[in-house]
Amino acid sequence: MGRNWHTVVPEDVRSPVRFGRIRSQGSCVTEGGVGEERVDRRLAAIFAGDIAGYSRLMGADEEGTLRQLKAHRKELVDPKITEHRGRIVKTTGDGILVEFVSVVDAVRCAVEIQRGMVERNAESPVERRIEFRIGINVGDIISDANDIYGDGVNVAARLEALATPGGILVSRNVYDQVRDKLSFSFEDLGEQSVKNIARPIGIHRVQLDAVGGGIVGRPAPSPRAEAAEPSRPTLAVLPFTNLSGDADQEYFADGIAEVIITALSRFRWFLVIARNSSFIYKGRAVDVRNVGRELGARYVLEGSVRKGGSRIRITAQLIEAATGNHLWADKYDGALEDVFDLQDRITEGVAAAIEPSLRQAEIERARRKRPDNLDAYDLYLRALPHAWVWSPSEAEKAIELLNMALRIDPNYVAAHGVAAWCNSVFPTLVPGDPRRFASVQHARSVLGPNTDDAVALSFAAFALAIFEREYDTALDAVKRALASTPNSPIVLSLSALVHSFAGHFETAIKQAQLSLRLSPFDPMRFIAEMAAGYSLFFTGRYEEAAQAAQRSAHFNPQFVPALAIVVASRECGGPQQAARTAAEHLLRIKPDFHVKDFVQLGRFAPDLNEKYAAALRQAGLPE
Repeated sequence: MGRNWHTVVPEDVRSPVRFGRIRSQGSCVTEGGVGEERVDRRLAAIFAGDIAGYSRLMGADEEGTLRQLKAHRKELVDPKITEHRGRIVKTTGDGILVEFVSVVDAVRCAVEIQRGMVERNAESPVERRIEFRIGINVGDIISDANDIYGDGVNVAARLEALATPGGILVSRNVYDQVRDKLSFSFEDLGEQSVKNIARPIGIHRVQLDAVGGGIVGRPAPSPRAEAAEPSRPTLAVLPFTNLSGDADQEYFADGIAEVIITALSRFRWFLVIARNSSFIYKGRAVDVRNVGRELGARYVLEGSVRKGGSRIRITAQLIEAATGNHLWADKYDGALEDVFDLQDRITEGVAAAIEPSLRQAEIERARRKRPDNLDAYDLYLRALPHAWVWSPSEAEKAIELLNMALRIDPNYVAAHGVAAWCNSVFPTLVPGDPRRFASVQHARSVLGPNTDDAVALSFAAFALAIFEREYDTALDAVKRALASTPNSPIVLSLSALVHSFAGHFETAIKQAQLSLRLSPFDPMRFIAEMAAGYSLFFTGRYEEAAQAAQRSAHFNPQFVPALAIVVASRECGGPQQAARTAAEHLLRIKPDFHVKDFVQLGRFAPDLNEKYAAALRQAGLPE
């Protein structure tokens, strides 16, 4: 979490009745006794915001981030605040605190800012996008010189901290006042306990449609809502804390947590939240009860890693989210070459704590083949943060590290799998492109008879299905992946995509639903949404297809396949003007888009490809 736009509000602010008699001054109420400083109180709408991942952005490019932030403030944020009669109370670093007389104006302003940021970010690489989080509350505030205080401000700050990047959360007080005055739709998130606020806060999320750049009515239920499995316990693994005293070792602590997530995903009697969802809490002090509510997790695993020289210490503790009770904890010390054994012991301990009737066969399943060289493993861990970004520039960095790992250990299946994925990220992979060839070659290196790395098998299946239309081989690979790791969101997402390419649409929808259930906040969820979008389109459910593709594009605004499915679905299902608008939006994102080049990538059987292409042509996209 980046530094907040608002300074920390004093926690001991109370209603200051000790200051003496209350007297009215216009619309404000002023308190004060003889010889004491007067304090102004008033009712106001408070807008608090900050930038998600500000520290990461500054670390990557300090001058460029500051330049972008100043441009966003000058050209969008400040003018919108002025337009909606807001008063900027203060800005601190990447944060802003704004007071509005009207709560309706506050919500309208927030929506227009977030809508504008989607358009402004459309041309930026994913890793360089600035995304705001906004919280809005209405309540009593204390005005002191040029600042404002009180629980009304505190609640807005807590809502902002809970909001997802690009999102807006409002308190129930705000919702009650605006729901009949605005056309925006809201999602009720229920009551949540927040830090230093005595009472639970009712929270609502503003529903945003990023594709059209506007606000839409409440979307059809997301596939993940239909896939909940309450009878099976769900576990979230938080990012492990790096205690090494060396920021350069952060990747190692993240890698430990990621490997544990992968291993735990192999157990069949509980579900594991995806890494990209649980890692949104990285760098934040969190209450595990909030984590449980936000991720739908019954258990939370947290821990730390201390790496020094050739020694390593890992601590881990399992907590019941609803109560905060500790169920299991342990500490592991050993030589660095023992790291795999330490990971296995943590996995076994967690699984045994969740399910007393632990089956040893499942433990053995979790012990997948290790690389033969620790240096290769280290390079692989360094590559992972770049591999998950879905950006050509980041993929280049990952590929360089993975190639180094493979020179050390040419049979390192996990590295081949991620390399197949990273080489597929580039946008113009027509036949003959060397990236396309490299992706396929890495995929073929994964498919040995003894491979049981589920993620690698899934990446290989994706590459062979999309580039070679080897559907039978790809389907066999995802079947093997799911047999060993049935609850991995990324495996389910890629399996859903392969099944959609192969024409198994109902299976694709079902697997996409489960993946979305397991990874509610995952930036990579655009893959599952895309698989659902394809399958819904080809089965004639055009409105549902358009909405799934819009959700996919929300998480990856430059993902052209999602934008194309929106166009095709609107063309086939109407209204036609919506198809034209979606086509115009696609061409703004990719001005050189041509239907012939796009369908040349393959993906589907020829008859399905032609149906897809015909809809794109009819919507006005150039041949």
